[in-house]
Amino acid sequence: MRVALVHDWLVTWRGGEKVLAALAELYPTAPIYTLFHDEGAMPEALEAHPIVSSFLDAVPGARSRHRQFLPLMPAAIRALELGPVDLVISSSHCVAKGVRVPEGARHLSYVHAPLRYMWDRFDDYFGRGKAPWLVRATARALRPAFQRWDVATASSVDRFVANSAHVAAQIAERYQRFATVLHPPVELERFTERPAGPTGGGGYFLCLGALAPYKRVDLAIEAFRRLGWPLWIGGSGQSKAWLRSLPSNVKVLGQVADAELPALYANARALVFPGLEDFGITPLEAQACGRPVIAYRGGGALETVTPRTGLFFAEQTVDSLVGALSAFDAFEATFEPAQARAQAARFTKQAFQAGILAEVEALGRGA
Repeated sequence: MRVALVHDWLVTWRGGEKVLAALAELYPTAPIYTLFHDEGAMPEALEAHPIVSSFLDAVPGARSRHRQFLPLMPAAIRALELGPVDLVISSSHCVAKGVRVPEGARHLSYVHAPLRYMWDRFDDYFGRGKAPWLVRATARALRPAFQRWDVATASSVDRFVANSAHVAAQIAERYQRFATVLHPPVELERFTERPAGPTGGGGYFLCLGALAPYKRVDLAIEAFRRLGWPLWIGGSGQSKAWLRSLPSNVKVLGQVADAELPALYANARALVFPGLEDFGITPLEAQACGRPVIAYRGGGALETVTPRTGLFFAEQTVDSLVGALSAFDAFEATFEPAQARAQAARFTKQAFQAGILAEVEALGRGA
C-alpha cells in the first residue's frame, strides 16, 4: 500500500510531531508532506523519510515566522502534489487535513484541533493585546472564509480520528462528522526517572511547554507571585512578554533539552497545567515520572488526570488556581506516585499504533 503522510509544519519538536513520528514508524518508507521543514528541529528517524515542503518554505526566514503566513496556508497545502498513493494520513491542527487527495486514494485524518487559530482559539492568538492591530484586523476579516474552507475540506476526509473526546466534540460541531477518539502516545520508555522523595525532592512547581497564549502561563506566574512559592517555567514561544517582569521566586529555564526532562519532572512537587488544552502531553509525562498535576478542569486534562493523580481548579483565574495550590499540601500527603505512573501507562505508543492500524483497516473495509 502506497502511503503519504501530511503534517502542518516541521519546525518544532512538540506533541504533534511526536504523533507524526509514531505514524511514520508504521510506514517507514512513506513520504512526508508539510508546509515548512526545518531539518535541524527534527530527529533522525523523521529525517530518514522523504520530506516535501510547500512553496512557502522557499521564502527566506519563513520557518521562524511561519504563523505570519497563515493567510497563504490553505493555498500552499492544496498546492502539494502527493502523487499516486492509496492512503493519505494527515496529522492536523491547522490546514493539513485540507490537502488535495489524489483520485482513488482514501484519507484518514488525525485531528489535534480543527483549524486551531480560527475557531475557539481565535481570541487567544488575535484578541486585543495578543497581536499588532493590523494582524488582528486582517485575521478578523479572514476568519469567516477560513472557517468556510475548513468545513468544506472536511468532505475530502474519509475517516476522522480525534486526539481526545474534547476534539471529537469539536469535529461533530464544526464538520457534522463522527470521529473515533485515539489518545496520543507517551514515550514511557523515556520517562522512567523516579522522584527523589515523596514530594519530588526539588521543592519547586513546574510549568512546562510552548509559551503560546492559550497555555495561560500568565495565570501560573501571577498565582505564584501571590504565594511566593518557587515556580520553574520551561519552554519557548511567542508569548515571552509574560517573562519580562517576574518575581524572584519564578525561574525561567528556556527551552529544555529532551534528555533533561525526566529529572526535571521527577524532582518537581507538581506540574502546573493552567491552559485549556485539546489534549496535552505534559501531564502524562509528569505522571509517568510519578508526579501529580494541578490542572484547569477542562479539555484534555479531564481525560488524562484523575482525582488520585492531581487537583483541578474550576476557573481560569488567579484566585481559582491559588485555591487549588492552597489545597495541595493536604493532597500531597496522600498522593501515591505509583498511581500516577499507572495512569500514564494507559497511553502507550503501542496502543496508539494499534489503534491507527485498526482505523486504517476499518477504512479499507468501508466501515
